Amino acid sequence: MFTGIIEELGEVVKSSEAFLAVRGPLVTSDANLGDSIAVNGVCLTVILVDGDVFHADVMEETYRRSVIGRLEPGDEVNLERAATLTTRLGGQLVQGHVDGVAEIVKRTPAAEWEEVTFRLPPGLARYVVEKGSITIDGTSLTVAAIEGDEFTVGLIPTTLDATTLGRKQVGDPVHIETDVVAKHVEKLLQSAGSI
Repeated sequence: MFTGIIEELGEVVKSSEAFLAVRGPLVTSDANLGDSIAVNGVCLTVILVDGDVFHADVMEETYRRSVIGRLEPGDEVNLERAATLTTRLGGQLVQGHVDGVAEIVKRTPAAEWEEVTFRLPPGLARYVVEKGSITIDGTSLTVAAIEGDEFTVGLIPTTLDATTLGRKQVGDPVHIETDVVAKHVEKLLQSAGSI
């Protein structure tokens, strides 16, 4: 479980068909074998720590639901260690289980912030609500507006500076994790025959 508050920008060191190595001095400072670290919102399990680099295996399901397989050495990634029972919940409850990949369709700069609009993949819009939480590349954000399969968030200077979202351009893919509560409610209602 994560909070969606990015701890540091890491750098991909090596990427292969079933393996990823990422440099992240902060997240590796207390990392151990078996720990979870979110990479752009994807929960990966540490299999080796080598100085300030951690290594993780990557499964086929991860490649199907994310763009982790497109990462190359030198790419920046958002990193967050798993939450503990004493962690402040400054964001939201994030599982690190990516629902799909969205695309940036518009960036609108303002004096002190920026609005960014994303197009969701089919089937995810029903889990997104105005003023609800959404996780984009591991970053917990609030939905400012939603229309059809597109939604908009506002990015403050801290988010623009401290995450990869400040560097992404129109057309770039991002990982989306919707609020797990919405998915559970839908499943319960389906089971009860209400949907």
